[in-house]
Amino acid sequence: MTIGIVMLVHADLDRAAQVARHWETHGCPVVIHVDRRVPRDQYNAFAKSLSDLANVKFSTRFKCEWGTWSLVAAAQAASELMLAGFPDVGHVFLSSGSCLPLRPVHEMVSYLEARPRTDFIESATTDDVPWTVGGLDAERFTLRFPFSWKKNRNLFDRYVALQRMVRFRRKIPKGIVPHLGSQWWCLTRQTLSAILEDQDRPMYDAYFKRVWIPDESYFQTLVRMYSTNVESRSLTLSKFDFQGKPHIFYDDHLQLLRRSDCFVARKIWPQANKLYETFLAGPDGSLNNTEPNPGKIDRIFAKALERRTRGRAGLYMQSRYPRDGWENGKTCAPYSVFEGFSDIFENFEPWLAKAAGSRVHGHLFAPEKVEFAGRQSVYSGGLSDSAKQRDYDPKVFLSNLIWNTRGERQCFQFGPKDNQDINWFMAMDPNAQISVITGAWAVSLFKWNQNFSEVRKAAAYYQKVESSHLDILRSPYTKARIRIWSMADFIEAPMEPLQIIMDEIAPKTFRRLTEAPKMVDLKGFGQFLQNLKNQGMHPHLMGDFPVESDLQLPQTKRRKPYLVK
Repeated sequence: MTIGIVMLVHADLDRAAQVARHWETHGCPVVIHVDRRVPRDQYNAFAKSLSDLANVKFSTRFKCEWGTWSLVAAAQAASELMLAGFPDVGHVFLSSGSCLPLRPVHEMVSYLEARPRTDFIESATTDDVPWTVGGLDAERFTLRFPFSWKKNRNLFDRYVALQRMVRFRRKIPKGIVPHLGSQWWCLTRQTLSAILEDQDRPMYDAYFKRVWIPDESYFQTLVRMYSTNVESRSLTLSKFDFQGKPHIFYDDHLQLLRRSDCFVARKIWPQANKLYETFLAGPDGSLNNTEPNPGKIDRIFAKALERRTRGRAGLYMQSRYPRDGWENGKTCAPYSVFEGFSDIFENFEPWLAKAAGSRVHGHLFAPEKVEFAGRQSVYSGGLSDSAKQRDYDPKVFLSNLIWNTRGERQCFQFGPKDNQDINWFMAMDPNAQISVITGAWAVSLFKWNQNFSEVRKAAAYYQKVESSHLDILRSPYTKARIRIWSMADFIEAPMEPLQIIMDEIAPKTFRRLTEAPKMVDLKGFGQFLQNLKNQGMHPHLMGDFPVESDLQLPQTKRRKPYLVK
């Protein structure tokens, strides 16, 4: 007994001839179907290059197109010629011109000889397959598809919609249960001949001619009627991406293909010279009875698929960037945003950098320029302090900053004077830790040496901006870690909120804060707020400040030293 190889070829005829010669010289007869769209002169040259091989034949040519009946007709014609011309064939193996044998032919022959009644074909009902792509599962068997999905997509979609609207349903021939699976199969002579010689074949052919992608359902369905032992898997290694497109194997996949222990792989890049030279010229050593196991490399493909569809957190790529929600995380690492802290504390940035051991910036979204730590003009990754460049896309600026400084926590100041286009981005970022002292921006106005009418106008504007920002932070869609204190509540007892923030920034330090940063002088601030009220502007974000006795930072009393005897 031997194996008959049916090859469906439409391009790269030189590679197909190389593989066909390999099969034939190792004792496997080959029947080749060449797409009728291949020019006659190329076909003649291809046939002539194999004319010295007695066991290579060419079948009737059909004009093949993806997803149409022509692919099934080509496989039928080639299989009929194989069964009629080579009576010693026990199994018929369907392959394409881009398939490449990965193991010595005699290993595959021995493997199939040990399983003379087993048909290897992926065959599953529509309820059991999660990988159908295109929105048509059971409907591919109950609707009609006279138009090409690739050439006449508009007509295809409109005709499907029309059939759905009128609730049209085709009658499935009695006795068959539709199944789906890979086009590439290996069937026993008994099963394949039973399918091709069935007296009801004209009825089945007429039905499947109007099924969508019949090459993935014709043999997969009919094999269930005749086979006594179906292994629902293909002996051909073929991998598909999330869009249903086949993965192409290149030279650098050599070791990956070897690890699979599969007999044949598809789809091989025509210029993969190393793959063809290695697998077609390899010596036939001792018999290897290893079971084909494509699962060995499934983990790698799954990882590649995840990288392609999800990418790395916080790293934007061309295929996902224009589509909102396709990013795998808005940023790649946690960062902290402080609102109002630099207004009520003197030298807050250096204090925080020392206490938390993090990189602390000023107002990264200040209107004049970007205030990087140390006020650098160019920061990690070539980020400029130019406000114009930053404001071209503030989201990209922040995500780049976090990406470029991976491994080091970034902290920066924010307030109503800054560019507010970044508000929703930060609020919906799970990596963001946002701490807000509401109304603290009024401290800078309190010390602003301008006419009070200008101060009142600015206060009204900043309060409106911060109120909108707080609405975003309190939105049910917010994913960031948010902590909000009014200014009055915060300065009454600042150590507790500062300790909470520090525990989140540096949880491994296990260090208690012994002192707070120095607070600015707020003497007269309560009267300042009352003056704003008297002028018709109600500063409600600061909390309740008494007019006469101004709140001050509590002084921590030093305990007297004592001795233990």
